[in-house]
Amino acid sequence: MVSPRAEQTGRIKVIPEDFVVEEMLALSPTRGGRYALYRARKRAITTMQLQARLAAKLKRPRSAVRFPALKDRQAVAVQFGTLRGAGPRWVEGRGFTAERIGWLDRPLSPSDLSGNRFSVTLRDLGREEAARATVRLAEIARRGLPNYFDEQRFGSRLADGEFPGRLILRRDEEAALRAHLAGRQAGDPSGIRSFKAFAAEHWGDWEAIFQRAPKLSNYRSVLTYLRDHPAGYRKALNLVTPRVLSLYLAAYQSFLWNRLAGRYLRGRLEAEGASPAEIEISGEALPLYGQLPEGLWASLRDKKLPLLHHRVRLSDPEVAALAKEILRKEGFQVWDLKARVLQKVYLGKGAPRALLLLPQDLSCDEAERDELFQERFKLAVRFFLPRGSYATLLLKACW
Repeated sequence: MVSPRAEQTGRIKVIPEDFVVEEMLALSPTRGGRYALYRARKRAITTMQLQARLAAKLKRPRSAVRFPALKDRQAVAVQFGTLRGAGPRWVEGRGFTAERIGWLDRPLSPSDLSGNRFSVTLRDLGREEAARATVRLAEIARRGLPNYFDEQRFGSRLADGEFPGRLILRRDEEAALRAHLAGRQAGDPSGIRSFKAFAAEHWGDWEAIFQRAPKLSNYRSVLTYLRDHPAGYRKALNLVTPRVLSLYLAAYQSFLWNRLAGRYLRGRLEAEGASPAEIEISGEALPLYGQLPEGLWASLRDKKLPLLHHRVRLSDPEVAALAKEILRKEGFQVWDLKARVLQKVYLGKGAPRALLLLPQDLSCDEAERDELFQERFKLAVRFFLPRGSYATLLLKACW
């Protein structure tokens, strides 16, 4: 039996089964094609681990397997992926199963997913907490909440608050490479943290760092080049796995969007005389709202804000002014938002993002006794979210 905590706040993801997520496809598989389409179920592993283990089971290179979306490790997730070429109907490995359900003429992309259906258990709640959470969930079902990117998006943020993506855009190749090879990031497993600590202490001794690099990792490819070209930081940076570089840029772009959305929303709320509550995401205190005046709700419901990039069009004067000020404080202008030091990776343009997250089919069961925490309660919550939105944000907002 898990002993209850002294503080009165709930928990999510105590066990993987507390957080179940199922991707929804926006397309139908075909009876033939160049790519096998799989539905995979994973438990307590990352999507990248799923990709690697599935490829190993099939004796194929990791690049032959593609999953268009990343799912939490501490969860049970059903997600879709493609295999280049033919594959067996059923594959099973440590932490996952995968079933071939059809074929496609191309690999899956994020736009092929319509969203995710969630079944979540909130644990370790006091009776009053459970009642408040139930009321708050009902409010969210009616009015939604700000559609911020949540912490999972910022796993590459360094312990000191820096973003590798920001360093790339500043064209500081050595600092960006150091962030990759030696910077402590929130998503790093223990073995990588140990390697990075060594790399930070011995920065520039590429042979020594190479000898400590994890086997079969991309770190070794980068360090092999640095051993022969000790100051070749730009080329070495371009040897980093493209998907990792893309994630670095996306994390910083998402950070900028959160800041823009927070400033815009705060201004609208304060103009109505509201004093919004706040939630902290990646070091930013961002506004939340409860009840909204009908007029304000109507004006915000369909509002979208752009993801900032070097060709972004800012037609709304209020949004343009906020974006300009945010970038100025970051040391950028709009045309600086291009990864000029990278050869094959770009800051995504992306479609404008909805300011508000409006969950569908949100329901909450009555509170029950929690079998894992004595004298405490649990809540079962179910809902659907569109692609790119975060269930963890919704759950944190209900406290």
